[in-house]
Amino acid sequence: MKTTTILVAGVAVFLAACQSMSTDGPKASAVLEPTKGSTVRGNASFTQVGNQVRVTANISGLKPSSEFGFHIHEAGDCSSGDGMSAKGHFNPQNKPHGRAGTPEHHGGDLPSLTSDAAGNATVNALVDVVTVTPGPNSVVGRGLIVHAQADDYKTQPTGNAGARSACAVIRAS
Repeated sequence: MKTTTILVAGVAVFLAACQSMSTDGPKASAVLEPTKGSTVRGNASFTQVGNQVRVTANISGLKPSSEFGFHIHEAGDCSSGDGMSAKGHFNPQNKPHGRAGTPEHHGGDLPSLTSDAAGNATVNALVDVVTVTPGPNSVVGRGLIVHAQADDYKTQPTGNAGARSACAVIRAS
């Protein structure tokens, strides 16, 4: 009986520890809709994983075999029809524009999209600086933009990525 009690207690402690080790935290999602004259659309998800955020996205309607800027913008507002109501890049730490994963970049700088021959692109990346949890670095309530051109990662503050082809509001999920 004593061995059974110890075994049951050990299993309970093990299961509790496994639950506390879950890597999935708060989540958010965005449905990208085309801006006026565009056919670009898609969806994205944001999941807090420790002190980083996993960004996954599936985008269609892009120019085939090309690269496009992909950014989180300040305002979760796509009402203007051209995506300009989403304002500038989300930059909670007042850093220069740059490539995600380098020491100097905006919170809104995401990896570029690279389309395949059919005009589809996917992203699966871990990014820093931003969070899904509430606070000044949270992506929730921000805009998500697919740009019409490649990001040059040099031009300040935008990366010279051109017009906005699709816009979404990032919402907690």
